Amino acid sequence: MRQRHLNRRRFLRDGAATTLAFATLLRTTRGRASEMSYVGAPGPHFGPLVPDPKGILDLPKGFSYRVVSRTGEEMSDGLLVPGAPDGMGAFAGPDGKTLVVRNHELGNDTPDLGPYGATNERFARVPAADVYDAGGGTRPALGGTTTFVWDTQAGRLERQFQSLAGTIRNCAGGPTPWGSWISCEEATKDPATGTSQPHGFNFEVPATPDVKHAAPQPLKAMGRFNHEAVAIHPPSGCVYQTEDREDGLLYRFVPNDRTRLAAGGKLQAYKVCACKFGLDVRNWKSRDASPGELIAAEWVDLTDVESPKDDLRVRGAAQGAAPFARGEGMWRGDDGIYFACTNGGPARKGQIFRYLPSPYEGTSRESEEPGNLELFVEPDDAAKLDMGDNLTIAPWGELIVCEDGSGEQFLRHVDANGDVWPFARNALNESELAGAVFSPDGSTLFVNIMKPGITLAVTGPWPARNA
Repeated sequence: MRQRHLNRRRFLRDGAATTLAFATLLRTTRGRASEMSYVGAPGPHFGPLVPDPKGILDLPKGFSYRVVSRTGEEMSDGLLVPGAPDGMGAFAGPDGKTLVVRNHELGNDTPDLGPYGATNERFARVPAADVYDAGGGTRPALGGTTTFVWDTQAGRLERQFQSLAGTIRNCAGGPTPWGSWISCEEATKDPATGTSQPHGFNFEVPATPDVKHAAPQPLKAMGRFNHEAVAIHPPSGCVYQTEDREDGLLYRFVPNDRTRLAAGGKLQAYKVCACKFGLDVRNWKSRDASPGELIAAEWVDLTDVESPKDDLRVRGAAQGAAPFARGEGMWRGDDGIYFACTNGGPARKGQIFRYLPSPYEGTSRESEEPGNLELFVEPDDAAKLDMGDNLTIAPWGELIVCEDGSGEQFLRHVDANGDVWPFARNALNESELAGAVFSPDGSTLFVNIMKPGITLAVTGPWPARNA
């Protein structure tokens, strides 16, 4: 089986900006890259973190933040900013503004954190047709998304509003090339377990500055499971999906219409090629997957993808699909699809993989030149990276990774030398940082402190964007 030559100077793209790849990155954190394809580097790291006098977020010298919003504040639509802000997507808005779609990882049992008030007294303000799961009118699903409009130049919030209503545990997701956000439910509840509608689906939310709700249409053909994040490969239209389970799968959705996911398609799961049969990429018992090694991909077709039994991964495994250790954040670069596995590796402190699609991805010719999976980073050291979760690609080409480990919580960046450094520290508490994403112009990094629910906008002397 022929493996294609990999161009180590390919470019990464975050959907709004083209950025130079750090594909020369040494695949562990214990060495140096043999060559550099990096412009505007800040040196080995951004410098030591400076204690925040306000006790919210420690940042390197020269960087600062503004609070975008806090849980419980009244929004432009009369609802309240929900709690548990998680994954986010940023899009170009009118007049240089930034539109940010923000997930909220809430169920239906914490109205004090929901958008409708402690007794859901504001729920009647939402048109019934805009709500996926109204809970009989008394116990609505409280997750979903909010959208805020940020004046990027002035650093000021213009408005924010609920943009998806009636879903639960909206964890991460991913942007589409056509300017919308796919919001993922990390739960598979149904009427037998306390909801009025089945859950465990993806929902599409257009990025718009207008105060309005997305149509609450579940993308059922993309599968029902503990969704975490998605990333889209524009040349093929394939959508990759992670699953937050210790035996979760890496899924691929091949749409019938690459710009209209609601039109259905075929769901598949990643399988280690026959030449590597039995390999366990989680590396829990042994280092089956080596950093930098390319593992040719096969994809198995899945059936009964809307099953209420939460057994899609089990049936996929029976077909030979490979398990991953809690698939989490995912982001697309031109040289591959990057995704984190929170407790992979011998020390269970996390892994970051890269999937390199075939030039014939999703077609009948794929076997001629299959895609490849690569273990990209496996620090195995909590002092460097403690259970990476959400991630994104910075405009200058580094990965920015949110931690979800124990104790102190950091934003980490993986630099061009292959080292992992702290960029920010949650100085408020030990809640996870989530949803890191850059504005389309590269000037602002948005990030959430999940509890008590604060969204921040960080600016400062970022490295120069690569042309």
